[in-house]
Amino acid sequence: MTRPQRCWFHKAGNVLNKLPRGQQAAANRALQEVWMAATRADALAALDLFVRAYQAKYPAAVECVLRDRDALLAFYDFPAEHWRHVRTTNPIESTFATVRLRTSTTKGPGSREAGLAMVFKLAEQAQKGWRKLNGSQLLPDVIGGVPFVDGVKAKAA
Repeated sequence: MTRPQRCWFHKAGNVLNKLPRGQQAAANRALQEVWMAATRADALAALDLFVRAYQAKYPAAVECVLRDRDALLAFYDFPAEHWRHVRTTNPIESTFATVRLRTSTTKGPGSREAGLAMVFKLAEQAQKGWRKLNGSQLLPDVIGGVPFVDGVKAKAA
C-alpha cells in the first residue's frame, strides 16, 4: 500500500491564501518550522504553536493545515535522506510537465493506446536527465517495509 504524503509547498500556499497579506510572512516561517523540524515530535510542537497563534483569528487557515496533518508528516516514516524528495510534489510535477506540454501541443493523444505509448516514450526520454534519489541505497529497506522513525532505521526488537 502506498502512503500518502501531501506537498508542503502547495499546502503552505493554500494556508497562506486564507490569511491577510500582513500575516503571511510570519505564518510561512511558522509553517516552515513544522516541515523543517528534525523529528515528528518537534514538528507537532511547532504545529501546536501555529495553531495557538492563528486559531482565534484565522480558523480557516488552521483547519486547512490540520485537515491533512497526518499526510503532511508522513515523510518522518521514511529515511531522512529521502525527505527533500517526498516533502514536495515538484519532482513529480516536473517529470510530467513534458507529458502535459506535449499532450496539449498535439491537442490530446488520440486513442488510449497512443496516449500510453506517448507518455511512456516521453518519460523514457526524460529519465535520461534525472539524478539518483538521495539515499537510493535505502530503497530496498523502504520497499521491504523496514520501519523508519524520524528518518532513522528503527532497531530490531
